[in-house]
Amino acid sequence: MAQTPSPSLPQADGRNPATLGFAAALTAFLIWGGLAPVFFKQLGNVGAVEVVAHRVLWTVVLVGLWLVPTRGLSGILRGVGSWRRLGIFLVTTALIGSNWTIFIWAVNNGHMVQSSLGYYINPIINVLLGIAFLQERLSKRQGVAVLIAAAGVLSLVLSYGEVPWVALSLALTFGVYALVRKKAAIDPLIGLLVETVLLVPPAIAYLLWLNAQGLGSFGAHGLGTDLLIILTGPVTAIPLVLFMVGAARLKLSTIGILQYISPTGQLLLGVAVYGEAFTSSHLLAFGCIWVALALYSADALFTHRAARAEARAEQARAAACRAD
Repeated sequence: MAQTPSPSLPQADGRNPATLGFAAALTAFLIWGGLAPVFFKQLGNVGAVEVVAHRVLWTVVLVGLWLVPTRGLSGILRGVGSWRRLGIFLVTTALIGSNWTIFIWAVNNGHMVQSSLGYYINPIINVLLGIAFLQERLSKRQGVAVLIAAAGVLSLVLSYGEVPWVALSLALTFGVYALVRKKAAIDPLIGLLVETVLLVPPAIAYLLWLNAQGLGSFGAHGLGTDLLIILTGPVTAIPLVLFMVGAARLKLSTIGILQYISPTGQLLLGVAVYGEAFTSSHLLAFGCIWVALALYSADALFTHRAARAEARAEQARAAACRAD
């Protein structure tokens, strides 16, 4: 979903902000689809929950150093707003924490292909949640796209003989996370800071417990591992900021197409680099998802162009009336 520019984001001062937006969004999706899986794969000797705990702490440090000087503590507190809104943040915190943990576990346990399936499914989940909770409606072509995607997932379930829980968990946790954030109109960066701050107490408690058991990884596996752990903060925050820069300057349809770079990168890495299986069952399921996404994206693009054409026509009629 396109977002309005935030005061904390760098503003375009060139004559073509769309170029900056495209470069920023493209970089964000390349990081999510290429760099991030490879990066977290290098932390395979660190447990997924421990990685998430460190990711929380270093993200708080990085985002806090950025937001406190630019927004001020009062601005951040206004972003929280009320006890009810804090309750909403608790929900989003649980969802994004679960999503991060599942993703890192999947990357380090040979499930990158299934992880990519989850992020291919995610737009379809968003559609279904929009229908269920936001009273959004589907066109006939969009409805057909959803059915094709569902058929692809069902075919994979039947071929596996079990539910692809990694893919569905990633899609559902991120889909519900996006839904709650949309309904609550949460500022992206303040939201990330608050969510990670809420995770700090359990993260610190878990890391202290690990160290007490002699199982902590920080300082135990060499400088290289320690540096990777520290870099979990930038790997989390930088692509999000780049995405917001792009989303503020690009059409929603452009962002919608670019978002498929991430799961495509994960799929290619899983199969070509890490040797994960890609069977005929995978091909059938992914084929259905790709067809569904192409159909849905084409319909969204057509609708967007039709709406713009209607708006221009309305402006022309208004101008003609004023001239008369």
